[in-house]
Amino acid sequence: MATPEELTSKFWKSLHGDRTVMLGVEGAENGHFRPMTAITEHEHSGPVWIFTAQDTAVARAVKDKKKRAMAAYSAKGHDLFATIHGTIELDMDRGMIDKLWNPYVAAWFEEGKDDPKLALLRFEAERGEIWLNENSLWAGVKMLLGAGDPKEDYQDKVAKVSLGNSE
Repeated sequence: MATPEELTSKFWKSLHGDRTVMLGVEGAENGHFRPMTAITEHEHSGPVWIFTAQDTAVARAVKDKKKRAMAAYSAKGHDLFATIHGTIELDMDRGMIDKLWNPYVAAWFEEGKDDPKLALLRFEAERGEIWLNENSLWAGVKMLLGAGDPKEDYQDKVAKVSLGNSE
């Protein structure tokens, strides 16, 4: 049986390794969710950092003001899913840019860390809902054999959680 704390821990660890979310920001052009690379400093908490270009719809939406945001996450192995709610803002802290900079990010910015197009966003996760999908095959087999209710097996694999920074 997974507790909300265990699900939260699994989520942060998974996001730290997989790094891709679908991000939606209040007021962003067309209101569409966009795939973004999410970087966390730790395996157990946020904030979530996102490099993007100044001229993207997301960066334009947060240029002058912190906004509400939501991200959808699916682990690469589809064993964990989450929705995350919080706030996002432009945070051009040079120390964080230096700390988070990596070859993948560098490939997008021809002038490196000093590229005028560079934008660093800080997403502060506040709450979310996390789903574990680690036993779906077993639940399916049990259902086919009439040996149980898959909804019962799934009850302890979903939780609404607080994701505020615990550090």
